[in-house]
Amino acid sequence: NHHDCMPHNKYVSWQRDCLTEMLRLIKDDGAIFYNHKWRVQAGLLQDRQDIVQGFPVRQIIIWRRKGGINFNKGYFLPTYEVIYMITKPKFTLSKGANSHGDIWEFQQERDNAHPAPFPVALIERIISSTNAKIVLDPFMGSGTTAIAARNLERQFIGIDISPEYCEMAQDRITGKPY
Repeated sequence: NHHDCMPHNKYVSWQRDCLTEMLRLIKDDGAIFYNHKWRVQAGLLQDRQDIVQGFPVRQIIIWRRKGGINFNKGYFLPTYEVIYMITKPKFTLSKGANSHGDIWEFQQERDNAHPAPFPVALIERIISSTNAKIVLDPFMGSGTTAIAARNLERQFIGIDISPEYCEMAQDRITGKPY
């Protein structure tokens, strides 16, 4: 299994390799919505510019989380995450999607055993903003993207290297309690 706490330069290289492959695979009218919360190592914030630099970032969307819990006495409660919209040249939003602003407010997922779950409504907004027939999530976690894709009658491919998360996603997708 993979561990997110690898040294920063190794982590950046790994994430850039993943984005490079995703960009290679999508069609000329495709998009990648890359969401990644800030990392803190050795008490210092690491933003995502070193990962997304050089990729065709068309827009930044802010996911403003309603509420949350902060267990760290050295930091203010983080209330937002950045979603980078990385696109191929011919990408356009689906009809009406351009009426959404670039700050999206959704409640954090609460009834999910995964340590960093996304709300289904957030992922439904992303998917429904595209004309994609197939949705790929290379970091599937608990399967939120699969559930959102299924809700929107889209096909999906979910990948995760954690057997525990794959089982969690499978149970969630099939409706089994986990």
